[in-house]
Amino acid sequence: MTDDSPGVGGDAEHTDDSSTSTADLTHTDAAGEAQMVDVGDKPDTARRAVARGTIRLQESTVAAVRDDGIEKGDVLATARIGAVRAVKHTWETIPLCHQIPITNVETTFDVGDDQITLTVAVETTGKTGCEMEAIEGVTTGLNTVLDMVKAAEKNDDGQYPTLEIGDVRVVEKRKRLLDDD
Repeated sequence: MTDDSPGVGGDAEHTDDSSTSTADLTHTDAAGEAQMVDVGDKPDTARRAVARGTIRLQESTVAAVRDDGIEKGDVLATARIGAVRAVKHTWETIPLCHQIPITNVETTFDVGDDQITLTVAVETTGKTGCEMEAIEGVTTGLNTVLDMVKAAEKNDDGQYPTLEIGDVRVVEKRKRLLDDD
């Protein structure tokens, strides 16, 4: 069976091939048990990953965010803190994810009429990439927006009829070998 949907941050095709042995899998040992990938022999490289996602809200809620009119406080400042914190703690929440030295995190909000888009750029220097950290920053940042505005989003039945978090994806991934000088 083939899954034609793109994988995280790429367009690699996933194939369920029963001829694949556990020796071919990177996150399992010879016995099929989960393991962290050994990146010890990989060279240190400068790496950057950028992820983006959107939360759709009622226009009145977005206007209140824009005007700093949400009762809980500054939504975007709080979401920025949540995003950066999530980036720094990704290794604690994603099984088998390496703890990497984060050298920079940038968060950018684009506030539209009925949505807020969050872009998180993460940089590191090391042996493995930082795309999981960028995605974790986006999802936690958007969840923080939700937590801050949920009272404004609820309808009379206590539901959230227009609220939607989606379109979360890696939009850029780069690496560059470090010079030996």
